[in-house]
Amino acid sequence: MTITQKIIAKHCDKSDVLPGEFVEGNVDIILANDVTGPLAINEFEKIGAKDVFSSEKIVLVPDHFTPCKDIKSAELVKTLRNFAKKYKVRFYEIGKVGVEHALLPEEGLTLPGNLIIGADSHTCTYGAVGAFSTGVGSTDVAAAMVMGKVWLKVPSTIKFYYYGNLSKYVGGKDLILYTIGRIGVNGALYKSMEFTGPVIENLPMDDRFTICNMVIECGGKNGVIPPDEKTIQFTKEVSGKEIDINWIKTDTDNDYEKIIEINCNEIQPQVSAPHLPSNSKDVREFSNVKIDQVFIGSCTNGRISDLRKSAKIFKGKRVHPEVRCIVIPATQKVYKQALKEGLIDIFLDSGCVIGPPTCGPCLGGHMGVLGKGEVAIATTNRNFVGRMGHPESYVYLSNPEVASASAIKGKITHPDEI
Repeated sequence: MTITQKIIAKHCDKSDVLPGEFVEGNVDIILANDVTGPLAINEFEKIGAKDVFSSEKIVLVPDHFTPCKDIKSAELVKTLRNFAKKYKVRFYEIGKVGVEHALLPEEGLTLPGNLIIGADSHTCTYGAVGAFSTGVGSTDVAAAMVMGKVWLKVPSTIKFYYYGNLSKYVGGKDLILYTIGRIGVNGALYKSMEFTGPVIENLPMDDRFTICNMVIECGGKNGVIPPDEKTIQFTKEVSGKEIDINWIKTDTDNDYEKIIEINCNEIQPQVSAPHLPSNSKDVREFSNVKIDQVFIGSCTNGRISDLRKSAKIFKGKRVHPEVRCIVIPATQKVYKQALKEGLIDIFLDSGCVIGPPTCGPCLGGHMGVLGKGEVAIATTNRNFVGRMGHPESYVYLSNPEVASASAIKGKITHPDEI
């Protein structure tokens, strides 16, 4: 079996499962946010549920429209708050909240070998620690909160093998944008994407989270990276637990549906053009694109290593006078660390504005909505029509260094030009 099959089988109390098989698995963590959580709670109450199956395994994270931007968003968060208080489930209120997919790993809630579901499509992020993690609908979350189970069709697995050397300014974001561009938005439809090879093994955990975060952008059911010593160290740091990872590995290459090899020597910093993440090319192909806004943050690239990379580009330089640049640390801990290291000072001195941990601009929610005809480059994961605001606005995706260099130049720019 593959890693994904093994984890699913273990949570179904079965010796094996096959691709295409329908199963019911026991969940380790259930996640919902301020957009999807109230819908799940409504269904929970509609079916007459009297209690949750486990208060420890349910996590509610209001992060999309918080700090609450209006009365409606305040009411959504209030619904989560009341539910959490009534059933004593995990709830991250403002002041201790963060962008959910950066927050949960940081809190040690996502562990190797776990089966995790979330009412958010980027729940696939947690495959970076060697978990089976996938997004589901709010009704599935409601049922899981009662039963502690989720139904799944076991996906087949595509192995992605990365070899060669990474060029300067190329990291996890560029690898996944390049991969999506190569296979297309439906290239891994309902497949498990397993990322392997010497390049992946050398990546730090933050880059691994970025890669797994975006598997949904090419249709993937889940992404997973075989856990190793880096995974063990990270897990121990955030949770204090030592997890046996020896069983979390694919048995043979024969267990994969197919294997795709990627030569990383060929990959330069990537930019994805509107309106699909699969429109990825070398950053230099967009050198004439002027921009109005830059957003550095989100569950894809709002971690401390992302801010360090960004600050290194900004240090001693200024944001272009016709550009606004928004920087949002993904969690309170990331914000505090950025303050400690002087990164926030660098951003402020450069003319950036700093926001509290929130998804905000990523989904066109608040704190950075685009107007008609405006162009943005963002470190986010999605650039669909109207994603960050007006349906006639345009979003380009990139890594933090490219976004920062572009903010300084006023147009999409390779960091080497700064």
